Amino acid sequence: MEPLPAVLIYDAECPVCRAAADWVRRNAAVPGAFEYLPCRSAETRSRFPAITEAACLQAMHLVLPDGTILAGEKALPEILRRSPRYRRVAVLFRLPAAGLVSRLLYRAFARSRHRISKRLFP
Repeated sequence: MEPLPAVLIYDAECPVCRAAADWVRRNAAVPGAFEYLPCRSAETRSRFPAITEAACLQAMHLVLPDGTILAGEKALPEILRRSPRYRRVAVLFRLPAAGLVSRLLYRAFARSRHRISKRLFP
């Protein structure tokens, strides 16, 4: 029996977010390691009512097979662990102050993602 996939919930209306989801898809350890759901879908609301649309639009969410929900920068190490090419990079998130730095960088990027999208994807 194959292991259950982690569910990546992202803003499908944001070009940067779509590109990030595509990157995860291309770099996953095995096909089907992740399931991908848009924030605003009825399926997301029905399956994961604890994840509000507002929270989802602020940060991507990763729901692990055991039901654990990781948002934003907390999802990044788990995504990297599930990617053979970048698995070793996940260890960097264990370094002192890595959580603070990744939180600040992720939140700054997330706040600017629409402006970034306009510049990267005119």
